[in-house]
Amino acid sequence: MGGFFGAVSRRDVVLDVFFGTDYHSHLGTRNAGLAVWNRESGFERQIHSIANTPFRTKFENDLSRFSGTAGIGCISDSAPQPLLVRSHLGIYAITTVGTINNAEQLVNGRFSGAGQQFMAMSSGEVNMTELTAALINEGDDLCSGILHAQETIDGSMTILILTAEGEIIAARDRFGRLPVHIGRDADGFCVAFESFAYRKLGYEDAYELGPREIVHVTPSGFETLSPAGEEMRICAFLWTYYGYPNSNYEGVNVELMRYRNGEIMARDEGAALPEVDSVAGVPDSGIPHAIGYANRSGRPFARPFVKYTPTWPRSFMPSNQGVRDQVAKMKLIPVPELIEGKRLLFVDDSIVRGTQLQGTVQFLYSSGAREVHMRSACPPILYSCKFLNFSRSSSDMELLARRTIAELEGKAGESHMAEYADSATERGQCMLRRICEKLGFDSLGYQSLDGLLEAIGVDRSKICTYCWTGKE
Repeated sequence: MGGFFGAVSRRDVVLDVFFGTDYHSHLGTRNAGLAVWNRESGFERQIHSIANTPFRTKFENDLSRFSGTAGIGCISDSAPQPLLVRSHLGIYAITTVGTINNAEQLVNGRFSGAGQQFMAMSSGEVNMTELTAALINEGDDLCSGILHAQETIDGSMTILILTAEGEIIAARDRFGRLPVHIGRDADGFCVAFESFAYRKLGYEDAYELGPREIVHVTPSGFETLSPAGEEMRICAFLWTYYGYPNSNYEGVNVELMRYRNGEIMARDEGAALPEVDSVAGVPDSGIPHAIGYANRSGRPFARPFVKYTPTWPRSFMPSNQGVRDQVAKMKLIPVPELIEGKRLLFVDDSIVRGTQLQGTVQFLYSSGAREVHMRSACPPILYSCKFLNFSRSSSDMELLARRTIAELEGKAGESHMAEYADSATERGQCMLRRICEKLGFDSLGYQSLDGLLEAIGVDRSKICTYCWTGKE
């Protein structure tokens, strides 16, 4: 994934961009960058790896040399950015969030004539932000170039540009899979992925871009350069997992949605609810879903284990899977009095590969748990995300539910995906039993797609459900 923050003002905004970007650190763990514009000196830029060190620590020493009335920053799970670009459209800084599925085709197409080149990363791949900029530069101006890029890209691309005039152009992706918010204060405006980031800095809500919309932001105001499209497919995982609790998307608060989601899960489970001593969330994003589940079910909420996060705030920060698994194990600190001899029900925000979850269950049993029941706050994930790389999977077979279906029925199971996703069917029950056997759960339940969409409360046709249905 990734996140971004930008600001334009009649005052210096370096600290706003620094802290606003830092507030997006939960969205990525690989790279981060800042680009600042000053009327006298032009652009200043810095990029750091944040794979093993938090954003704030990496960039604190850069602040003394930064000054400017406009700037953008990003947290990225992809290549280093923002980039500085010079073309017939002028000099500008650009950062992006998204995925380009047809990148090789687009790159090769640009090699058809002499004189075109791209900087290659160590993997040999092209920086997706550089490729996006190349597509933009095929337009007659930034707005038409952005529209051209978004029409050409198979995938999803949200774009933030800082111009040589100290202004920002923000473009939400074609189907609004990610949010773009504008905030205002007395001196100017900001643009952010997470709305809470600018509220904490003294800005108030001003506008939320629609899908495909392009907006020009200056210290004096903002105007739409290209209107919003009719179709929206905003990512449901913003509410279930990615989003920060006090953010809002399409007017729906993340934390409240998670409470509702847990309540709906318990409501729909009804008499099938197992007898347990407590309900708990898998930290951190599973906790509000579990609170809702506990409130509705009447079972007490508890925290049988906590995560030790001062040194490892994100369990998947190391690049090596074995190290990630070991870090995840080291972070789990039990509360023995709440585990020993207890029947426990846990709610997780989602079950993707199941690797770390299996380790969590083993940890609970080794700590004396009598029973461990598991609930997922979303339906079984059957398809790898091809728009935002939510699932981080190179193959659908890395997904626990999809892998289990293959074990049960081989290739033929692909013809019955909807049945496997529905726990009311024989195939759905068969998949649940097999996963329980593999991971050691006493019972397993998934939130239904209808229940999840009810909890979000946005028009169902505007929500992306590709990970569960395979339908765009």
